[in-house]
Amino acid sequence: MRQFFQLIGIGIASGIILAVLMQLVFALTGNEAYILLYNVDYFPIIHIFKDSAWFGFAFHLVFCIASVVGMFYLLTFLGWQYSIWPYVAVYTAGSGVLYFLTLLTDEPPAADDRMAWIFWTAGHFVFSLAVGWMVRLFVKPDTKARV
Repeated sequence: MRQFFQLIGIGIASGIILAVLMQLVFALTGNEAYILLYNVDYFPIIHIFKDSAWFGFAFHLVFCIASVVGMFYLLTFLGWQYSIWPYVAVYTAGSGVLYFLTLLTDEPPAADDRMAWIFWTAGHFVFSLAVGWMVRLFVKPDTKARV
């Protein structure tokens, strides 16, 4: 159970790192790639909260937590849960593809905004490094015997 809570903490910490990094990109360049982190336009029911900044941020953190917990436990089947590179490969490539969810909304960034795609994908690369590094540093093997 301790391991599960450590993973939740890593999801929150790495999600905050990604959000701050994307906000920094916006502040320095004006590129609106960060908007996609919080956009819920394409989700049934919850899209009614699209104008709430706090809901968008909470939505982002929930997905970060779920992805960290899910990836860790999926990687345990392969014995790769403490290797950084599977996190880097999946999160970076996956985010590059998920960027095109922007096609489902009128909100920026535009699907053909190359710089937004680069910033988005690079931000997730940093996210993936943070996740992999924190997993290696903080998540200890679950030593409880399973019955």
